[in-house]
Amino acid sequence: MGGAVARALAVAGGYDITVANPSLPKLEAIRTEYPAVTVTTDNVEAVVDADVVILAVKPWLLGQVIEQVKPRLVYRRNIIVSLAGGVSIDALDSMLMRGNELPAVCRVIPDTALSLGKSMTFIAGRRAEGEALEAVKSMFALMGEVAVIEERLMDAATALSSCGIAYVYKFMQAMVQAGVEMGFRPAEALRYVCATVDGAAAMLGQPGATAQGEIDKVTTPGGMTIKGINALEHAGFTSAVINAVLTPLKK
Repeated sequence: MGGAVARALAVAGGYDITVANPSLPKLEAIRTEYPAVTVTTDNVEAVVDADVVILAVKPWLLGQVIEQVKPRLVYRRNIIVSLAGGVSIDALDSMLMRGNELPAVCRVIPDTALSLGKSMTFIAGRRAEGEALEAVKSMFALMGEVAVIEERLMDAATALSSCGIAYVYKFMQAMVQAGVEMGFRPAEALRYVCATVDGAAAMLGQPGATAQGEIDKVTTPGGMTIKGINALEHAGFTSAVINAVLTPLKK
């Protein structure tokens, strides 16, 4: 995820980017693609003189990385952005506390489509207002849609979108399987399903569009579509999708 963010910012231009990673091959790959990006294996070197510090590490490594860089952070200047899943802003504050001083913090949840500029990214901030929040929003807007939400909704956003993308893949996979059974080659079926889903998303993105309204446009009395929709409902499709989205939130 960190590499995808760095690449997106490098493509956009206008950013002075330093990437830190313990893996030399990963760093060399980024430097080969984008020579203007500075790469290092030293986390401390990466945060020196930084305005925005993006912590794109696994949750169990976050505390260790923060302890490394905290002495060199300039809290009145820095905006700390965490991509670590499941780590609350309270937990980030606990790790970042330096005396009575804390920086502006943003908890950010993108999804894997970020690498294609198609992510649905959620941002929740604390002490990040005005220009600071706009700076983070504008960065991630380069990678898709952005929504600033209350932190209490971050788990729900994860279940709906970051997990939800997998449910969309599962639906598409089932469509492809049906296409193959009807006689299409797998690659052909996948192409047709991708185009269908892309078109459906584009239609729903139009002002005033609703899912039911678009369904009604292609559902004629006694036609093929209503038979398929009723088969989905008889199999519990709507309930299954709702349960899939809600189940990750259950303790």
